Amino acid sequence: MLVIGIAGTELTTQERDWLQHDAVAGVILFTRNFASRAQVAELSQAIRAAAPRPQLVCVDQEGGRVQRFREGYSDLPALDVFGKRYAQDPQAALQRAEEHAWLMASEILASGVDLSFAPVVDLARGNRAIGNRAFDADPQIVAEFTRAYVRGMHAAGMAATLKHFPGHGTVLEDTHFDDAVDPRPLDVLRAEDLVPFVAGIEAKADAVMMGHVKYPAVAPEPAGYSPFWIQKILREDVSNGGLGFRGVVFSDDIGMAAAFSAGGVKQRIHDHLDAGCDVVLVCSPKLVDESLKAVEGRALNTAAVLGVLGRGALGWDGLIADARYGHAQTDVVDNLKGVA
Repeated sequence: MLVIGIAGTELTTQERDWLQHDAVAGVILFTRNFASRAQVAELSQAIRAAAPRPQLVCVDQEGGRVQRFREGYSDLPALDVFGKRYAQDPQAALQRAEEHAWLMASEILASGVDLSFAPVVDLARGNRAIGNRAFDADPQIVAEFTRAYVRGMHAAGMAATLKHFPGHGTVLEDTHFDDAVDPRPLDVLRAEDLVPFVAGIEAKADAVMMGHVKYPAVAPEPAGYSPFWIQKILREDVSNGGLGFRGVVFSDDIGMAAAFSAGGVKQRIHDHLDAGCDVVLVCSPKLVDESLKAVEGRALNTAAVLGVLGRGALGWDGLIADARYGHAQTDVVDNLKGVA
């Protein structure tokens, strides 16, 4: 299945045609698709109305510099503020991270959007793409925050997505623009980067997003289309050395530079699906036509996204009337401004 990107704030005729295709499971929204809260809700409704099957409408609304919807939404801090607060008051930091998750998820669901790809559970160890998107450098601290964040998202009625498996935080390169190679062996990765993913899976996270980082001491190809990483480590039972994950596996965007190692668009899609990804992200509208042609005749898991569709959204009127909403805005936004 594919989750595709669209060009603007309204569906074009061509995009409506794309949504008729059996392979399209949903749409990922970006800043280019946002004008207002009401417009996003209308666009989400139009996406669902244009398709013959349920559609997953999703976004990256992490907070900090990765927040696609801004005007009319809480100015969410980046996750690293919680790591900084943890050193002073661990319990307060964890509680505020949980409220951050609830607040973020509640606003997205109120807009008619099912899923924000969160939380980032990479370690804060200098990666150019991750930076302050990560909670902390310590795996055990990140594991605690992961549990709290998953709880908060679930309390709002949103599925949680752990990213970017098996850990993007330690390599320097940004996979949007460059290949990234992490030379560490599997035992080191298990002791460090995988720790938050284990915690998130134990907390019943619903999805995992793969990273495009290559770990040559573990497998020859990048993790995103590595059968070893997806099937042997992520999916295999714990008794056999895996993490026992049973939820949805998303690829990262196949338009990122680090995905090019698989070859052209068709090869990238097939390699990700063959390796065990349930859903492939095709974020650039320029790649959608070619991607749809690439999966013609392929058997697809059309029910893959049903478990991560939004649950129990209040709508904006209901959310604003919820006493927790005002408290969360004060606790998460006002009280964390200026944290250095």
